[in-house]
Amino acid sequence: MPRTKKIKDKPDLVKDTTSQAVINTNSNAILARRAQIAQEKAKEEELQSMKNDIAEIKELIKQLGKK
Repeated sequence: MPRTKKIKDKPDLVKDTTSQAVINTNSNAILARRAQIAQEKAKEEELQSMKNDIAEIKELIKQLGKK
């Protein structure tokens, strides 16, 4: 008996009959999603860096105001 079974109306998906997992066999879609995740992570890191820079600038302005 085959371990995977094609899913009706979804040519890029197969179902593992042992674990019942749905597996995407479209490698281009997988690579595109990984690139999208990496891009989102880079944007989030840049945003966090900018927030840290703003907090540092605020602290410097506060210190200048005390002098």
